[in-house]
Amino acid sequence: MTRSAGRRSYLALVLGSASYACLLFVWFLLPAFLTPVIDDLGLTGWQAGVLVGAVPLTYIPLSLISGLAIDRIGPRWGIGVGLLVFGAAGAARGFATGFPTMLVLTLLVGVGATGITFGLPKLVAALFLEDRVGSASTVYVLGSYAGSASAFAIGRPVLGPALGGWRPTFVRSGLAVIAFALVWFLGTRRIDPRDADDGRAFSLGSLREDAARVLSNRSMALLVAIGTAYLLVSHGLQGWLVTLFESRGVRPALAGLTTTVLVAGQVVGALSIPPLSDRHSARRPAVVLAGLLVTAGTTTLLVSDSTLAPAAVGIVAVGIGLGGIGPLLRAIPVELEGIGPGLTATAVGFVFAVGEIGGFLGPFLVGSLRDATGSFVPGLAAIALAGLAIAAAGWQMTGIDS
Repeated sequence: MTRSAGRRSYLALVLGSASYACLLFVWFLLPAFLTPVIDDLGLTGWQAGVLVGAVPLTYIPLSLISGLAIDRIGPRWGIGVGLLVFGAAGAARGFATGFPTMLVLTLLVGVGATGITFGLPKLVAALFLEDRVGSASTVYVLGSYAGSASAFAIGRPVLGPALGGWRPTFVRSGLAVIAFALVWFLGTRRIDPRDADDGRAFSLGSLREDAARVLSNRSMALLVAIGTAYLLVSHGLQGWLVTLFESRGVRPALAGLTTTVLVAGQVVGALSIPPLSDRHSARRPAVVLAGLLVTAGTTTLLVSDSTLAPAAVGIVAVGIGLGGIGPLLRAIPVELEGIGPGLTATAVGFVFAVGEIGGFLGPFLVGSLRDATGSFVPGLAAIALAGLAIAAAGWQMTGIDS
């Protein structure tokens, strides 16, 4: 795999972006259908929160291991196997009989998801030069936004009624992902994964050395803090947003579209903040701005109550902040001294290994605090504070602005 922007590179990037779209569609079908799933399976608030946060929970023990593995086997097999695993698990969720089975199958979705999440940064680092990594990362992050938006805008309001409910929608979506895995393997057959491993071996010493290089990097520690807060906001808000608006009396179809507004904001953020930070060599201000947008937007959503117009403005602001942070989390490790393209998957894996603690806590806190208080206000307040944490950690980063 050579780092040149030829047609094969762009084809692989397009297929990789579609893989991310598939993942987020299957992932967020559960939050999109959360109300009927709760009713059908008889779930409590904390059980629903655990299910919404189950995929992020999977990343905690597996991320670093998955990143180390993908730095060795290459992105082609990492992404392909990931598609097969989360596609099969997503289809099987349509047959869940209660909380335990739905939890196990959702955790398996998370296992497959790690292949996509860490395979894509490795793919981009291997195929594109450093000055194009940020833009290429934005492309596949946009694919993820398309997937999550489709889950809410098409999954529940269109596919749900057309296919007969959440169960057949889950089953057929998972089977479609398995079919796409074959497209991925065929479309990337001329990309040799042996060229992506930089000679790294699966020896204990090699694994330990790479992990130590990543874990000892100060900038990586701050990036982990940013990733933790980012994932808390992303999963905590997106996982409960539909249910939040339904609790305010908004019709399910319209409530689903409010989440699409969040994703639209993320698209705007991804297309503006990272490119501007590239152009002006201003990573720190970009991260700080994104964190402040998250806090301002969540605060607006919190105080808007049942008024849709201000709430929509708040959702867009949060989306722009999240959209700006997402590509930067994946691009910054390539630029760090001692990390670079060779350890990109390991570095991003480290960010998610710790960061997905926030990804799990976000939806769990929102659900649990709602159980305890009968209100979404405490959960939204926690999300607003996470935005401030992003800004503070970004301000402390050094060595990322030239």
